[in-house]
Amino acid sequence: MSAGQPTRLESKSQRAYGFIRERIDDGRYVPGYRLVLGQIAKELDVSVVPVREAIRRLEAEGLVTFERNVGAQVALIKETEYLHTMQTLSIVEGAATALSAPYLAPAQLDRARELNERMRRTLDDFDPHRFTELNLEFHSVLFEECPNPHILDLVHRGWNRMRMLRDSSFSFVPGRARESVAEHDAIVDLIEAGAAPLEIELAARRHRTATLDAMLAYQAQHRPTTPTDAATRRTPAAGAGAAAARA
Repeated sequence: MSAGQPTRLESKSQRAYGFIRERIDDGRYVPGYRLVLGQIAKELDVSVVPVREAIRRLEAEGLVTFERNVGAQVALIKETEYLHTMQTLSIVEGAATALSAPYLAPAQLDRARELNERMRRTLDDFDPHRFTELNLEFHSVLFEECPNPHILDLVHRGWNRMRMLRDSSFSFVPGRARESVAEHDAIVDLIEAGAAPLEIELAARRHRTATLDAMLAYQAQHRPTTPTDAATRRTPAAGAGAAAARA
């Protein structure tokens, strides 16, 4: 083997890694998506060797899993990590939205409604990645006027954490997207009507935890299990989001 060969192999491996990682991050490869090495190698015009190395690296980072008789697939979001992040975000974003409400100008509420209409228009030819982008824009309009910088910082941290977890929930619970748009209308209606802060906060919190519950229900149905896993799932995890909303 010549001195240049390892460098070329490393370069191809890095290229394969970047190719797969980009598609995981932007939602084209959703959790559970099967990664066919030969197909990826063909797209990149390389052998399967650098693709296999890229898969191993992604597996070490927790973004890909490998199972016998299944092969490599994009890792499902860890239930506990997702649960904790969404529970926290439901609380701090609910508070931020309620605190922000008195400071929202009519133009900002119009902007929120316009974004929600754009989300509604994506439903027939559903693009989960675009829907998620618009979802963040919508909620940002409602919480960015929060006068408490500490709460606002926690909201930003929560959203950033969701990006790291690849918040592609709407990719595999698309029915939740339609419900979410209707809930957005209700939240804006409450703010526009000058509803009590607690009412706005609880509506925003329930909205977030409804997505959490839908996601956990999906995970429970689709995650490969062992007898031990099945016993663990009998714990009422799916109700955890709703419990947080009632807290």
